[in-house]
Amino acid sequence: MEESHAEAQNLGEVIRISKQVPRGILRQAKDASLPVTVRIGKGGVTEHVVIELREQLRKRGLVKLKANRGLLSNSEERATCFEGLAKNSNSVLAHSIGNVAVFWLSRK
Repeated sequence: MEESHAEAQNLGEVIRISKQVPRGILRQAKDASLPVTVRIGKGGVTEHVVIELREQLRKRGLVKLKANRGLLSNSEERATCFEGLAKNSNSVLAHSIGNVAVFWLSRK
């Protein structure tokens, strides 16, 4: 999966956006009104988190996930975690910034 990288303004973090994501989906993913429906707590990424992400993707198609502050300490850890979750849930990492990621399940 080829990705483009853009610097996040004022944060110095990388936003990873897949070229597979349609513009309309990307717009929804970046919308602040999209609620966080999956959280990674102090237990970290467990099988229950992956199962919940898969179930919500099946129902909604677009899911926002947030990791607790301090759990994923740097951008490399976050990128690895979010890309792993996308792979394990058969989804696409549509957008990520800081400790928040949005996953999209293509219906194709």
